Amino acid sequence: MSRIAVITSVLPFGGGGHTVIAHGLVQALREAGHRAEVVLTPQNRFGRQGAAYLATWLTDVGMAQDGGRVDQVITLRYPAYAVRHDAHVCWLTHRMREYYDLWDSFSATLTPSQRIKEHIRRRLIHATDRHCLTRRVKRLFVISATIQRRLDRWGGIQSTVLHPPPPPRPYRCEGYGDYIFAVSRLTSLKRLDLLIRALAQPAAAGVRCVIAGDGEQAGELREMVRSLRLESRVSLVGEIDSAALVDHLARCRAVCFPAQDEDYGFVTVEALASRKPVITCTDSGGPLEFVRDGVEGLVSAPTPAALADALAKVAADESLSCRMGDAGWHVVSALTWAAVVERLVMV
Repeated sequence: MSRIAVITSVLPFGGGGHTVIAHGLVQALREAGHRAEVVLTPQNRFGRQGAAYLATWLTDVGMAQDGGRVDQVITLRYPAYAVRHDAHVCWLTHRMREYYDLWDSFSATLTPSQRIKEHIRRRLIHATDRHCLTRRVKRLFVISATIQRRLDRWGGIQSTVLHPPPPPRPYRCEGYGDYIFAVSRLTSLKRLDLLIRALAQPAAAGVRCVIAGDGEQAGELREMVRSLRLESRVSLVGEIDSAALVDHLARCRAVCFPAQDEDYGFVTVEALASRKPVITCTDSGGPLEFVRDGVEGLVSAPTPAALADALAKVAADESLSCRMGDAGWHVVSALTWAAVVERLVMV
């Protein structure tokens, strides 16, 4: 029986898909007979990441509280992968995106002096990440081909794709109801505003939608629903617990996830595990690794008109949703936590 620390980084009161992966992985490791715990390292606010990398590098993850050895660490994201351990496997969710694929949009918001400072920080972070991921890590896996392409583009770093299974929940299908379901953090990259604008298109007239989640865009999205006079068809229900999530997935007609260049997107595999098709976009990244247009769901251009057509198509044809949901279930059922453990454990 090995002791394995699953390490990820968080801001205070923070979380996200990587913490879902961390807890799912710990449960799977325990079921495989290992002793496993989640270890949290600091992420720090923007502009203080250097201190977070240093603090993580100095963190002793080699010894447990009882004096016994920690046999292996599995890290998930920046700057957690700065820890030092002889048996270090990284299952990368993402690096700091503002310094990689989001650099152009991020730097456009800066003043000239800020841009110079952040450019220096960016170069230092790139060098640190490359050192950590190529010199300190024994094996490097990534959660999606989207992350793999980013590693190759920014650094030429080689990796192996290992898709995370759906989080361990009691998924089920209770039919194909009369509404589209969307669940996500309410942030600009998730593009729930695109979904709302699509619902206001004539093609989507009559389509109902429930949107779950919270975030900085919550007020803006509520105002958008009001201004477009969609209150009778669009419900923003806020943050929901696991039971409510599984219940919506079981009863909805389909799930819409129109995010922009998503790292992975757990909602995709959770929807497919519930035999529900996924409506996503041609530039959505991770979801496209599971959803083919007309097979496991629908893939539209990222415009309100195109997305409206896709929403209307599934809303008008329950049998289509059933067929695509069955196809998606067969795809995602091949993903298991036992297989993940077999790939990640090296001791």
